[in-house]
Amino acid sequence: MALMNLLHSILLISLCFNFILYSCSKPTKISPDAESITDGIINNIKGMFVFGSSFVDNGNNNYLATLAKSDYLPYGMDFELGPTGRFTNGENVIDVLGKLLNLPALIPAFLDPSANVNQSDVGVNYASGGSGILNETGSIAGVVLSLNEQIRLFEEVTLPNLENRSRESLSKYLFVIGSGGNDYTLNYFLNISRSNLTVQEFTDKLIATLSSQIKKLYSLGATKFVIMSLYPLGCSPVSIAAQPQGNNSCIQFLNDAAELFNSNLRSLVNDLRPQLPGSNFVIVNAYNIIRDILRFPALRGFTNTTQPCCDVPTRAQGGTGISCRRGGSTCPDRDKFVYFDGLHPTEAVNVILGRKAYASIFTREVYPFNVFTLARI
Repeated sequence: MALMNLLHSILLISLCFNFILYSCSKPTKISPDAESITDGIINNIKGMFVFGSSFVDNGNNNYLATLAKSDYLPYGMDFELGPTGRFTNGENVIDVLGKLLNLPALIPAFLDPSANVNQSDVGVNYASGGSGILNETGSIAGVVLSLNEQIRLFEEVTLPNLENRSRESLSKYLFVIGSGGNDYTLNYFLNISRSNLTVQEFTDKLIATLSSQIKKLYSLGATKFVIMSLYPLGCSPVSIAAQPQGNNSCIQFLNDAAELFNSNLRSLVNDLRPQLPGSNFVIVNAYNIIRDILRFPALRGFTNTTQPCCDVPTRAQGGTGISCRRGGSTCPDRDKFVYFDGLHPTEAVNVILGRKAYASIFTREVYPFNVFTLARI
């Protein structure tokens, strides 16, 4: 009798578990490996307003006096429009998300004179390579648009045109923020605004500033936020190249800083949501997604995790250790490289990031849920 009761309990648990899986997967059609992307599902998103640095920049730096540029080959060599100022060989994560959301066009860069960004139905991209959460970040590279400046442009230039059509339309847009990495690599660890702060104290400063920036966007009508976590800063080719020759390991103190920021970012979202009625947040844990690729590259078809795909001049050669040589050579098998230049991932990695952001069912990759779910709220 005891055995029968045990079998009955196991059967009941199994049926309940399968029912839960079916109930969760049926409306979203997300497979357990988080790679099955739903087509034809109606969502509530018309477009995106994008803020951040080079990982999400669609070309604003083309029009700024900065060293952080990617408006030349081999950047964009696999992109439909060629070199546009995206810091990769093809699509960046914003382009991937736009396609998954079935947006009718690419998100235009705010500074692009050929784009009528003030009236764009698909949103506007304000991101600027080299910029950060803090105003002073990126100054070493020249003129960049800080996150505060990007938000100001949205408020003072773009928003008045949207208001003519109804502020309620902002609930149909995702507000994507991808910033913070440069605040460490191009600021704190270069001692630009350290002021004897510990990493924890500097991180607290970043999080407090980001909190006020999110609240500002919310006051302007934003309710749906997608926030990119920091990447593993210490695992990029430029970081690894700083190690003694022959040492291909990541720089741990950079990764520790990124993990500290990401942990505080999650706490920030948990604190903000009850303070901002009607708001919803998705954190895309790019750190975990990329670290998984770096640890198990063969599972994703990658063979090179430490070197840039393009020819990157070192500082000794007059380069930055990050940017591709203008008109330089590239690897023939770009889908097998994790990094395109000394810092930025290839299109192959961006596709994985975008798909994970959109459809993953794992909270270690997206928190508290994915972009697909956010799009239907």
